[in-house]
Amino acid sequence: MLQITQLNKSYENHKALTDVSLSVPKGVIFGLLGPNGAGKTTLIRIINQIIEQDSGTVELDGKPLSPEDIKKIGYLPEERGLYKKMKVWDQLVYFARLKGLSQDEAKRQIKSWLEKLEIASWRDKKIEDLSKGMAQKIQFISTVVHRPSLLILDEPFSGFDPVNAEIIKNEILELKKNGTTVILSTHRMESVELLCDQIAMINRSRKILDGTIREVKSSFRPEVFQISLARIKRDLPMEWIANNQGDIWDFTLPLSGRMPNQLLNELMEFGEVMEFREQIPSMEEIFIHQVKSTSHE
Repeated sequence: MLQITQLNKSYENHKALTDVSLSVPKGVIFGLLGPNGAGKTTLIRIINQIIEQDSGTVELDGKPLSPEDIKKIGYLPEERGLYKKMKVWDQLVYFARLKGLSQDEAKRQIKSWLEKLEIASWRDKKIEDLSKGMAQKIQFISTVVHRPSLLILDEPFSGFDPVNAEIIKNEILELKKNGTTVILSTHRMESVELLCDQIAMINRSRKILDGTIREVKSSFRPEVFQISLARIKRDLPMEWIANNQGDIWDFTLPLSGRMPNQLLNELMEFGEVMEFREQIPSMEEIFIHQVKSTSHE
């Protein structure tokens, strides 16, 4: 759906983006990751046509990005932007109309979303009278009310308690199910693991990693297995540094050139295998490793 090719952007002597290329398929949740100052916000602002790139191209649905495309995009910025003195209903109608909805369609969509998020009773409240979490819900509705085909969410769970974060997470998944393509920028790696189909990581203005979650995690596999053995039949080799809790022995072993089934068969000669699980790094571990390794280049 979105094709970004060799994007560059500088601010005076600071390079914000360097030859960044991304391909975001239609109908996925795409994680845009990186530490603060990496270039993510610059990239998002270019997609939203808030600023222009110095060079490179951005295509939406196979065509160069144009001012008309802004109506196809929903953008939830990290720095929220609601008018504190306006009432909830008036504000949502205003934003919906800006995105091209008719008055009647705007009212239908807003009524539906307020009921869905169980905040219809707050329609006549001013934004300044809402809690932070409640205001975040209003901001979310203003982002999706026009049914965008591309939804860009920058830290969408900021300010939410676990219950409301779960509600918003489920709404994001429902939007994806209905065909919306989502770009999710967040530092919450547990959200990335739960929601994202694909990711790209940017550090120091450059893309340093991309692929599906499975591909990325597989590429960082240490080929080490967590093992638990019970009913030991013979002494374990000295090099197997194992800890026992009662009759259960826990330890880790590298494959060392063996196939997993070969290692499993070897273990069965020593006892009953209670656990045989590969140690796959989490996205948080990969994130930290990649940022540290590329920050010194």
